Amino acid sequence: MIPHETVDRILDAAQIADVVGDFVTLKRRGANFTACCPFHNEKTPSFYVSPSKGIYKCFGCGKSGTAVGFVMEHERLSYAEALKYLAKKYNIEVVEKEVSAEELALRQRNESLLLVSEFAGKFFQDSLSTEDGRTIGYAYFRSRGLEDETIRKYGLGWAPRNRTSLSEAARAAGYKEEFLIETGLSIKYDDGRLVDRFHDRVIFPIHSVSGRVIAFGGRTLRTDKTVAKYVNSPETEIYVKSRSLYGLYFAKSEISRLDRCILVEGYLDVLSMHQLGITNVVASSGTSLTVEQIRLIRKFTDNITIIYDGDGAGIKAALRGIGLVLKEGMNVNVVLLPEGQDPDDFAKSHTEDEVREHIAANSRDFIDFKTDLLLDEAGNDPLKKATLINDIADTIAMIPDAIVRAMYVRRSAEKFAIDEKLLMDRTGRTRSEMLAAEKKQMDRERQKTAASASTSPVPVPVPDDAGYVPDIPGDAYPEYIPDGIPAAGYDIPAPVPAAETEDGIVINEPYLAPCEKELLGFILEEGCTPLEFDRDSKYFSEGEVLNVAEFIDGIMAEDEADFVNTSYRKTYEEYFRRYDEGLSQEQIRVRLLNSMDPEIAAVAKDLLIEKYQITVKNYEQSLTATATILVQYIPKALLVYHCKKVELMLRDLTKELAAAQDQESQERIMAQINEYNRIRTKFNNELGRV
Repeated sequence: MIPHETVDRILDAAQIADVVGDFVTLKRRGANFTACCPFHNEKTPSFYVSPSKGIYKCFGCGKSGTAVGFVMEHERLSYAEALKYLAKKYNIEVVEKEVSAEELALRQRNESLLLVSEFAGKFFQDSLSTEDGRTIGYAYFRSRGLEDETIRKYGLGWAPRNRTSLSEAARAAGYKEEFLIETGLSIKYDDGRLVDRFHDRVIFPIHSVSGRVIAFGGRTLRTDKTVAKYVNSPETEIYVKSRSLYGLYFAKSEISRLDRCILVEGYLDVLSMHQLGITNVVASSGTSLTVEQIRLIRKFTDNITIIYDGDGAGIKAALRGIGLVLKEGMNVNVVLLPEGQDPDDFAKSHTEDEVREHIAANSRDFIDFKTDLLLDEAGNDPLKKATLINDIADTIAMIPDAIVRAMYVRRSAEKFAIDEKLLMDRTGRTRSEMLAAEKKQMDRERQKTAASASTSPVPVPVPDDAGYVPDIPGDAYPEYIPDGIPAAGYDIPAPVPAAETEDGIVINEPYLAPCEKELLGFILEEGCTPLEFDRDSKYFSEGEVLNVAEFIDGIMAEDEADFVNTSYRKTYEEYFRRYDEGLSQEQIRVRLLNSMDPEIAAVAKDLLIEKYQITVKNYEQSLTATATILVQYIPKALLVYHCKKVELMLRDLTKELAAAQDQESQERIMAQINEYNRIRTKFNNELGRV
């Protein structure tokens, strides 16, 4: 079997537009791409690819799926073969192995670390409301121009002065000491004392792409030079700094929508820009960009704008670390701010329109920027100019696309007033050397992997499902409106045998199928979205906010209700099995979409991939806000579902009553019928039925 971590790497690397683009010519349309469908003959494109959602959909023939699904369909490959195809495309080594008990234990361990981190995040937020928290931490955030909503949204907090506050609170709440130490939240001394890593500092939580708290940055407000200005979480099983970008969870939707990511350096740069209204901004948190960070961005866009300070240090920084971005095929622009200002300062001293105008007016293609800058430095010195030309040629050589390289060579040759062929030759030699070095490195890694794998036999591969998906599939929510609410006492259809739809979904009870599909749609679309009920709602609970999945599952559990239809029940159970493992909403959705159980995959595809296009802009903009839809319709959908289940019970009891022979049985059944009629009346009243 392909190991989970390898599958994750494959699906992280696989860009839907990149994969599909190998087989069809894609044309950009807004945030999506269109093409003539490769699965049926057509003259007008009806085939859409959504990079932000990670899916393709043909509105002509109906075929749809993920990058893995596309390769399976187009190349007629199995799931495991499709994964291997993508692994080869992205130069990922695949060494198959069995899933061991140790790996299962590791997944459970990772979830424990996430839970401890999320507890700490809540603790730091709550500490901001203490006396010290308000007078020191909250006052600092406000002095930096951050508003209450920003402080709340990004989970900013305060670590108390007492060096054992968090550790004691976590242990009192039942969290194990080993996980506090493993996450770096606590430090254990040789004498057995357990103390907090973060104390007397303002706290900036770091979120994963799926929105879970994985680490923290703590800033001291003291002027004592012996105290480190920043203390950060150490790298752990759930947090690797080189694979994380501050603010990405909050920025990814806007990055995809605008097809551009703006990169800055620090926490406050991101927060100030987001607060201003420019939300496609992330930070590398003071480190040089890594390949993993670039690939994270590339999930949502190929275009990146890096904002630097306009002083000498900022200009030098603009020339470093861009090579990796170019190697990954990204389009890089550079924006310099006025000297002495960073993005935080600039955002606070300008309006949103002014900042956007400055970025638009001063955005320079990186190679053009570098060329002009170095030309100024070289002046008329021929040796310096020759060195500069070689430097630019070596930079162009990093670009993977041959046509893009050729365009830059031509433009640069014109600027330098030299023969284009000279520049092309240098670029070609440099690229050949670079590729040869990369091949040698890959061979060394392959030999090392093979040597470690040769100590144990390779088992027969068993396909598995895993990976990563888009933010929120579906632009509209047609499934969110419950079926028409009929009057009480309507006829209930007689039982029918189980049947399979054209898509392979098994329906045992058609009367309940629309309700079960609807509830499952809420869970798969918005399972991790909080449900914030008004205070006058019977579902409101002070200090407790459940997400959609937890709310629906809780109501179902209270009523001891299970889904009746086989395919919907399987999908429901698989969702919560993955949810309990601690996977993100995106990860769960991809596992369902790529499930080896055809019923689960069919249900996920039916619910997650939209069947219709909304082409009228005004209608699209008039759709009710998601939060309002969820709070309004989920309780109603649950009531409709439970009412229908009661009506099915009445159907069965009526049949049982007709077959009853003795008076005692008849009286017992009548008492049950009366009780269910009372419950049905209660549900009908709550639903506003006549």
